[in-house]
Amino acid sequence: MSEGARRGAKMSVLVVTGTGTEVGKTVTTAALAAAAVAAGRSVAVLKPAQTGVAEGEPGDAAEVRRLAGADVTAVELARYPEPLAPETAARRAGLPRVRPEAVAETARALEEEHDLVLVEGAGGLLVRFDDRGSTLADAARLLGSPVLVVAAAGLGTLNATALTAEALRSRGLECAGVVVGSWPREPDLAARCNLADLPVAAGAPLAGLLPQGAGSLEPPVFRGRAAGWLSPRLGGSWEGEVRPAGREWEGAPR
Repeated sequence: MSEGARRGAKMSVLVVTGTGTEVGKTVTTAALAAAAVAAGRSVAVLKPAQTGVAEGEPGDAAEVRRLAGADVTAVELARYPEPLAPETAARRAGLPRVRPEAVAETARALEEEHDLVLVEGAGGLLVRFDDRGSTLADAARLLGSPVLVVAAAGLGTLNATALTAEALRSRGLECAGVVVGSWPREPDLAARCNLADLPVAAGAPLAGLLPQGAGSLEPPVFRGRAAGWLSPRLGGSWEGEVRPAGREWEGAPR
């Protein structure tokens, strides 16, 4: 088998979305990238629309690269200064909107040169990219790629997760699993119960727990622990163990 054919057999694209903002998408994307790099895979991260960041400031793709390592290719398609939904931010700034066709085209080009391409959305699955109402879901459909859902840990997360999963199913998209983007050091009753209930809400396996504060770890420490936060289906080694509240669990920042 040629080198190109061998690489092609390993190529894949994974779309990462969240049930909303501030649920840990970027740190989860960084953990996915770090685990893949540690396994010897080449990785690219694609951020279709970066909002709320001025020119010259590091965005989410740069943060993934900082945490996961300089070997990760970071690509950003559009940047808008105000922290708003991409379509709103683009309109207010008078800048071109992101089209799902451009997202798919760029991801496919990156796939030619990388074993894994991670496409990190902005906000939730159905946040508008453009004036046609296009969303990250449309880009995932064009790519034919599975979508990983990053969810919050506590009260209210089940409904948001179920709605996201229902939107995926209605569009014929595969849910690759659900990851809790920030597992608290002292989880309350709702968070502990959600570990069993989130897979039911998502109709997909619980595929990882990232400890609260993971993004604040020094990058070498983050890279060394990332695989322990993700299940084997995502290239990690986490088998679902969670220690009781108030005690450190496997993979938690130390």
